[in-house]
Amino acid sequence: MAEKNERLFDQFPEVSYQEWRAKVEADLKGADFDKKLVWRTNEGFNVQPVYRAEDIAELKTTGTLPGQFPYVRGTRTDNDWLSRQDIVADSAEEANKIALDVLNKGINSLGFKVQNPEDVKVLLNGIHLPAVEINLSCCPGKAVAVAEALVACVKEQGAETSFRGSIDYNPLRRQFKHGVEGVDTPAIVADAVKLLDVVAPVPALRCLAVDSLILANSGAYIYQELGYALAWGTAWMNALTDAGRKACEVASRIKFNMCVSSNFFMEIAKFRAARMLWAQIVEQYQPGCTDCAKMMVCASTSRFNQTIYDAHVNLLRSQTETFSACVAGVDSIVVTPFDAPYKKPDAFSERIARNQQFLLKEESHMDKVVDPAGGSYYVETLTVAIAKEAWKLFLEVEEKGGFFALVADGTVQKAVNESCVKRHSDVARRKEILLGSNQYPNVNETAAGKIETTGTCSCGCSVEKGPNALCGKRAATDFEELRLATEAANKRPKVFMLTIGNLAMRLARAQFSTNFFGCAGYEIIDNLGFNTVEEGVDAALAKDADVIVLCSSDDEYAELAPAAFKYLDGRAEFVVAGAPACMEELQAAGIKDYVHVRCNVLDTLRDFNNRLLNK
Repeated sequence: MAEKNERLFDQFPEVSYQEWRAKVEADLKGADFDKKLVWRTNEGFNVQPVYRAEDIAELKTTGTLPGQFPYVRGTRTDNDWLSRQDIVADSAEEANKIALDVLNKGINSLGFKVQNPEDVKVLLNGIHLPAVEINLSCCPGKAVAVAEALVACVKEQGAETSFRGSIDYNPLRRQFKHGVEGVDTPAIVADAVKLLDVVAPVPALRCLAVDSLILANSGAYIYQELGYALAWGTAWMNALTDAGRKACEVASRIKFNMCVSSNFFMEIAKFRAARMLWAQIVEQYQPGCTDCAKMMVCASTSRFNQTIYDAHVNLLRSQTETFSACVAGVDSIVVTPFDAPYKKPDAFSERIARNQQFLLKEESHMDKVVDPAGGSYYVETLTVAIAKEAWKLFLEVEEKGGFFALVADGTVQKAVNESCVKRHSDVARRKEILLGSNQYPNVNETAAGKIETTGTCSCGCSVEKGPNALCGKRAATDFEELRLATEAANKRPKVFMLTIGNLAMRLARAQFSTNFFGCAGYEIIDNLGFNTVEEGVDAALAKDADVIVLCSSDDEYAELAPAAFKYLDGRAEFVVAGAPACMEELQAAGIKDYVHVRCNVLDTLRDFNNRLLNK
């Protein structure tokens, strides 16, 4: 059968890249190939429209199998990742009750937030520890005591050799979240050494956290998350080997808690590159074994791109992200419930989050396929490209004193915040799309009533932030503030589409303008068309419209726009949909407002909110 299939290819002539490109350039009819078809990533490299076998012929990353050093294809020979749920509860007793329930629903990894070390025994009551991974998060100052309590529970069940889990010792959390200045490295190392001693009886208990998830959820680009994660892990290796601990011991206690965003192929490549680079970093410490160079990764779906409005779109985002993570071969996955941006997740949203993983396992059988992306011309090329950019950042951090030093002086936070500002700008200009927020909004949806607010962060600390804190604003926050302001206004603004002239253009521009003003939650009044601008203006004023948007063709604007503007005579805001060639003449006539694809949507709508909501 194989020979018969091979003979099928003999019937088709081989096409070279040059022949393919010549055909494409002919079809482009003079348009620039690179501008039309080549994508410049935020990671700093170009993505071509097509990849071929010759693109990966020289790559060294394709010469290994899953489970082989440097683990680009995975650290295991299976893809049976752990399905983790982070338990959200108001007390240890409630958390334990929820945990026991979800363990009967397919979850085999649990995450708990521990307020007090004595709560550990309560949290784990009735849980058979060899059968489930246990992950505990706590304030850094309580990590040693929490570890002692956990190890005691493990010993009580005689599960030292079968237990799997982690303690999220992240002493940089306050620097990132609250902008606390400085990093007390000697104190961090002292606590880390104590932790290593405490967890020594439990080989598979990881206690040194690399929480690059915090950076990604604050707006870091993919290469930044990876580069800083590698630098963070290296900081642990340097600090603790300098303190006299063996490299193998340190590396085998590090847990990477990383984010996975909706950039499907880039995220697959990120995790493949991460394993490869980390293995080679650990190798430089001459640990004496290769197993300790295996990166253990828990991937959590992004919170940065979650939205309050049209929140069920969050399900589509997190499903894509979960798919990326499982294809990439991570060790465990946390799916963030779709309602997390505005409330404590309820039983329904947590059930859906669990099922998103189970669909991939039980119906798509993704746990039966190891490194399905291996050999893909595109993914293999992306893996190397992302690795190069992350490695550049990693080397830059090392040259400037290491990760702890750059967090202490705010360099890392500044870089991530700059990326966050850039990403918010891209969202404002619709260069980055968030369905339901900055594009195709449900204009009649309201959200103020479903938002649960809190004055503290998850660990109970004050939410006040210093100058070196991570921004932490979700990408949709600015647009949500616009819509919430509209909801709180005494009168919801009305936007009237004055459609006239060329049928195709007026329909297209009315649709564009509907989406544009809908992002602020305004009431939209569309129309089939008018014979004269006077007729349209009268109809708009009869509807008590606050904004009239003239929707027509560029050629017709030269005559229609001045006539409509003059007849309106300031009785409502007047907007032209588009950026016609006659714009200068229209501006000279007093027409100031235009909406088009080059607009900053957010700034434009903020301006209209100031005009309309403050009347």
